[in-house]
Amino acid sequence: MKIQNPSFSQLLRHPALLLAFGFGAGLAPRAPGTFGTLAAIPFWWLMQGLSPAGYLGIVVVAALLGCYLCGAAAKKLGVHDHGGIVWDEMVGYWLTMWMAPQGWLWALYGFVLFRLFDITKPPPVRWADRQVHGGIGIMLDDILAAIYAGLVVQVTAWLMGV
Repeated sequence: MKIQNPSFSQLLRHPALLLAFGFGAGLAPRAPGTFGTLAAIPFWWLMQGLSPAGYLGIVVVAALLGCYLCGAAAKKLGVHDHGGIVWDEMVGYWLTMWMAPQGWLWALYGFVLFRLFDITKPPPVRWADRQVHGGIGIMLDDILAAIYAGLVVQVTAWLMGV
């Protein structure tokens, strides 16, 4: 049975949907991707003390898991990239913030940059969004946007001597 617009109680009955919807953040009536990215910040706050290798390991596992979760959610919803699927934004934010300086200003800076690149979709982000399908396609455009955003964060930190 396809679910068109899931409720939180439906998410609780489907663990893949619960995770794909960012523990409910994707249910936001407007800008669910932004709310999904916001939901990623507390997890980043907990992970930022890890070694770079440990942090990246978690992000890689989350990205691989996301290929499954996002694909399963899309299939359950009957929509390729339903706006409520925000696991990809969460992973994108975590990747953006890999090795970023600590602090709320950096968290905000990474958030704004990731949302900017995710929304504007510069090449090849737009290509991936349009041409790659399934769970991998849902994840790939956000990973590419995160690479852009992460590079800007790193260059900014380097220029500031942080």
